[in-house]
Amino acid sequence: MEFEPKIRTASTGDKTSFAYETARKRWPIIITQAIDDVYRTTGQTDDAEKREEGKRIINDLATLKYEVQHDRALTPIPDDGVSDVATYNQILESLGKPTWLNVSWLFSECYLYRRISTSFALSTHWKNYDIFARQKIKTFRSSRPAVLELAARYKDLITQLRSHTGETSEEADKLLFTEMCEICLWGNATDLSLLTSLSYEDIQKLQGSEARKKSEANILVNDLEEVYKQLVEAKKAGKTARVVDIVLDNAGFELYVDLILAGYLLTAGLATRVTLHAKSIPWFVSDVLPGDFGALLNALAAPVPFFETATEEEELQGKTPEKLSDKEKEELSFLFQEWSVLHAEGKLGLRANRFWTGPGSFWRLVDPNADEQTKELAEDLRKSELVVFKGDLNYRKLVGDAEWDPTTPFTEAIGPLGPGSGINVLALRTCKADVVVGLPKGMDEELRAREGGGGDSGARKWAWNGKYAVVSFSKGA
Repeated sequence: MEFEPKIRTASTGDKTSFAYETARKRWPIIITQAIDDVYRTTGQTDDAEKREEGKRIINDLATLKYEVQHDRALTPIPDDGVSDVATYNQILESLGKPTWLNVSWLFSECYLYRRISTSFALSTHWKNYDIFARQKIKTFRSSRPAVLELAARYKDLITQLRSHTGETSEEADKLLFTEMCEICLWGNATDLSLLTSLSYEDIQKLQGSEARKKSEANILVNDLEEVYKQLVEAKKAGKTARVVDIVLDNAGFELYVDLILAGYLLTAGLATRVTLHAKSIPWFVSDVLPGDFGALLNALAAPVPFFETATEEEELQGKTPEKLSDKEKEELSFLFQEWSVLHAEGKLGLRANRFWTGPGSFWRLVDPNADEQTKELAEDLRKSELVVFKGDLNYRKLVGDAEWDPTTPFTEAIGPLGPGSGINVLALRTCKADVVVGLPKGMDEELRAREGGGGDSGARKWAWNGKYAVVSFSKGA
């Protein structure tokens, strides 16, 4: 395939790859959770037709789980009226008769979620059902401490940015940009230490926090200085329309942090519009669907029922959520007002495109034989000052999930999306899979030699758990 890497890609049959463990352990668990979710919803409906369809979907999912666990051959996806079925089935046919436990990891994992989607698409009452919605909402609720902490700091920052009329240090502005991007990079609720230096006054004094410096040590490639230069030069050139696109990863707290970054870029004048790109179907459990954006805004608009209402689990445990303070309510309301106004003014937009849930790499984005929808998407991204790809899967798709030498330049590993593509690509990725590029010579060996890093096993285990990150930039010109 012209728009796939020519070198070998990660396989579920490779015992040294994270793909091996994913196919055998993680996928059956994910499908089981999906079955449990549909079973629960089926039991709650009074609609006899919907209940019967729910039972059929459960049976479809159980069959899929059996096929995965027993290493059956992947079968063609039934036609559910969406054009990408043909693409999936063409690639499947080109692979021969692959079985679940010895197949391209990237293709088979995309196929897994696309096939799950088909069971719902072929129904009458479940077409728009998100089997992962409950998990996403639960995870966001559990991020409450981080949500509140960041809301307070964001309100202070935005207020200060708007009221600050004097000259600012370019070095300080660059440091603030770096700080915001790094918070977005790590994007999880566990590391509140990342938020400690988000004070405009502190940054003006160039007082970077120790926590940020510590986290920076785990960023193996960091091209943020080059990215900042790209955005500042566009601003100085007087360009009236300066768009930043963000290809989203996870819903919940990570989407919340993505919105924090978007709001900052717009307020700081580093962008005039930010377009968020969501998935069209439930994807890799936690990926953002358009409905997740609305659910997050609804939670901020009415934080008391969202954060103070006990879940079923809390009720069983006799726990009562702590009440929000007036200050916390005000800060969450500030965020809701900010983002709602930006959305209403057209400065903050959300789009979904089937391209993002296609099989294989993102190299197909610039395929001259692509469908019109993909060509339009590519043309829009070429007009953007920056296209930010969030997360591990988007990174894998950028580099084709190939077994690149880790010292391969990022600009080379993204193939036709590199220099000359017209697309300015920024990958913000915490490493949760084998492939990684752009590392200095010897770094991979050094990380493998550390405890839990993989050692002489042949596995790059240091790249499996999200401890390390890469921030890689490719200028499209």
